[in-house]
Amino acid sequence: MPQRQPAPGDLDAIETASRDEITALQVQRLRQTLDHAYQNVAHYRQAFDAAGVRPGDLKTLADLAKFPFTTKQDLRDNYPFGMFAVPRSQVARIHASSGTTGKPTVVGYTLGDIDTWADLAARSIRAAGGRPGDMVHVAYGYGLFTGGLGAHYGAERLGCTVVPMSGGQTEKQVQLINDFKPDIIMVTPSYMQVIIEEFRRQGLDPSAMSVKIGIFGAEPWTEAMRREIEGAAGLDAVDIYGLSEVMGPGVACECIESKDGPVIWEDHFYPEIVDPETGALLTDGSEGELVFTSLTKQALPIIRYRTRDLTRLLAPTSRAFRRMGKIVGRSDDMLIIRGVNVFPTQIEEIVLQHPRLSGQYQLVVDREGPLDTLCVRTELNHASAQAAPVEIEQIVHWLQHRIKTLVGVSTRIEVLRPDSIERTLTGKARRVVDQRKR
Repeated sequence: MPQRQPAPGDLDAIETASRDEITALQVQRLRQTLDHAYQNVAHYRQAFDAAGVRPGDLKTLADLAKFPFTTKQDLRDNYPFGMFAVPRSQVARIHASSGTTGKPTVVGYTLGDIDTWADLAARSIRAAGGRPGDMVHVAYGYGLFTGGLGAHYGAERLGCTVVPMSGGQTEKQVQLINDFKPDIIMVTPSYMQVIIEEFRRQGLDPSAMSVKIGIFGAEPWTEAMRREIEGAAGLDAVDIYGLSEVMGPGVACECIESKDGPVIWEDHFYPEIVDPETGALLTDGSEGELVFTSLTKQALPIIRYRTRDLTRLLAPTSRAFRRMGKIVGRSDDMLIIRGVNVFPTQIEEIVLQHPRLSGQYQLVVDREGPLDTLCVRTELNHASAQAAPVEIEQIVHWLQHRIKTLVGVSTRIEVLRPDSIERTLTGKARRVVDQRKR
């Protein structure tokens, strides 16, 4: 794909700083954050006391490992505002998770937090190739979900023209992309697939659209999906990372000149990788669970937050900060099928390899007696809609063999007609259907 080249003179000074300068800043900000949390959040005061540590015990970055983790359950236990470190009257905005698996996790922002968030989202869009004056079509959902407003404020801060489309209304998405001719789209990768399908349904060539940069996040996606979207839409697909508990979109973002993993903005977030089972700290390059400590947040400082995202920390390339490897899955999304660990992204890689499949899929987990079973539901693409039964059977055998060989699990395969699998219209795709609790 053609790539827009960086303009180093436009970078923040810290993006090209030495490692010693970055470390010194991190230690200074960590001390301030730990003290802020201890003095103003009862949960952290109790947790630090129980662990026998005080903010002053942090002398070096390695000392952070002495402090306790924060989990999503901690935020739920302190619902709604118990984790805030400033009076509620100083909280300018509240976001929250959907709460589909329990109480929502509530996060708050001061005006200063929103200002920092806008700066980092702008830095992310710029790293992805965005420039002042570009038009940005934001198809992340607006509302309590942080995606839409996070992208919106960042694009405005960079000096872009924002189209606040939000999710859904796919026909209108295509109409506005055709009429307004945006340079950039910000959306989940699975919904980008839906937009590409809608272009084709209308008899339009998605590769002819004006969009040249896609900034995709809010769900794990693979290199195979990157290739599929880039080939179909004729754009550069760039990975942005964030989560509401830490800030929102803009915690990390790939640089368009390298596209080799999201660069973590380490002047505002300190990353660690830990063993997901034991919590033990792992060295850079080792695969494990990503943990974040905020360095500048006012309303909701977060200490050693366990994201459940599985990845690696990688050496700097295009910027002075370390990078994240592609998210391989979430520790709480991992399926164990007859003793084999299975992540949806592993299946995605294989499904996207077959030229007659649309790339949409679902994993249906069920139980037969004492054993779990896995059915992989896929669908034909429109060009293969009239495939004969014998051809479908060949696809079934191919998928079964590839999954067994590469993942190590036996599966039942369903190859459906085009558009049979539900599409995401407002956000993240539903990749796993667990029927074991019926």
